[in-house]
Amino acid sequence: MTGMLTARPLPARSKAFDLFLAGGLCMMFGFLSLAQAHWGGVLAFGMLVPLIWRRTHPELVFFGVCSVAALQWLAAVELMPGNVGLLVALYAISVYGDLRLSRIALGIGGLGVLMATSRYWSNSDWKQQVTMMVALGALVFGVWAFGERRRTRGLYVAQLEERAAQLERDRDREAKLAVSNERTRIAREIHDVVAHGLSIMIVQADGGLYAADQSPEAAKKALATIGDTGRASLTEMRKMLGLLKQDEQNELDPNQPRPQPGVSSLPELIENVREAGLSVSYEVTGEPRDLPALLGLTAYRIVQEGLTNTLKHAGPGARTSVSLDFGREMLTVVVTDDGRGAGVAPSSDPGHGLVGMRQRASVSGGTVSAGPKAGGGYEVIARLPYNLPTGE
Repeated sequence: MTGMLTARPLPARSKAFDLFLAGGLCMMFGFLSLAQAHWGGVLAFGMLVPLIWRRTHPELVFFGVCSVAALQWLAAVELMPGNVGLLVALYAISVYGDLRLSRIALGIGGLGVLMATSRYWSNSDWKQQVTMMVALGALVFGVWAFGERRRTRGLYVAQLEERAAQLERDRDREAKLAVSNERTRIAREIHDVVAHGLSIMIVQADGGLYAADQSPEAAKKALATIGDTGRASLTEMRKMLGLLKQDEQNELDPNQPRPQPGVSSLPELIENVREAGLSVSYEVTGEPRDLPALLGLTAYRIVQEGLTNTLKHAGPGARTSVSLDFGREMLTVVVTDDGRGAGVAPSSDPGHGLVGMRQRASVSGGTVSAGPKAGGGYEVIARLPYNLPTGE
């Protein structure tokens, strides 16, 4: 009873529509019934006016309209156009009302069919009575079934909307967590990259201080080493701190062992991938050189992500090749396979896939291009300049 008395929330536009609908039905069917019989017209308005609240109080409207119809039956007032209010009320409770009461309403509708047949076709032969009973029953059930279908569809759409909203909330929460984890990871990388340079500077400073009086040349050499190391470390630190200010999310790898891997760690990585069942060839061209820690880490991560995506998407039996070309001005990293060509699609997990590769390369002033190869397969090409870009 409490639920029946509680009004459903309804937008102002919907309330205006219900008022317009009830008014239109009164103008059309109410006055037709009034012209047919004075007492019948009064009852007709009693069944049509409550439709103003058909969505805010569907149960009360239905049982109220049924009460007026029962009074009509008891008074032996013939059927009239205003009885359409019964069907509208039945539809309203089947769509907006309580499910249990909606099924009770269907039973009341069936009872009404029997009552109408017994009252208004009692003098007809049995065939006509059966025909009218079937026709009225089909009409009542059809209206109720249509409303029930509308209810089911509305609930389904509401569930989809709620699920989409929940997924969006989860995605935002995961994105925030990813940013927090990534910033923590980058902070560790800053320590690993810069700490080595600072250690060298401290050792050289101590040595230069010791040799300043006895060997001025050795002290000058130590100071030069300190300057070069400090500038390189400062450049790398600036670029990694700049990454913390960006909104894009990078690859998350909180379990990566320290110190961070570089190009020299690629043979071990490739061997691990081979043990996982992927056929990988590895080739190095050009004259290998010592790379800044950030650049080596970037190359390693790009190869790692490329091989991971090949394992995920290339399919069984795919062959993969990894090549490093030490050119005059930049390192070129190529990861290619002959699989299905799904390649590095943007992942639903923050920081993975092609976006993560490009983000890492951009920190080092490089670029990454990826796409299907002619004839099948997928190719990732990263171009990483040796000289890290400077910036304030």
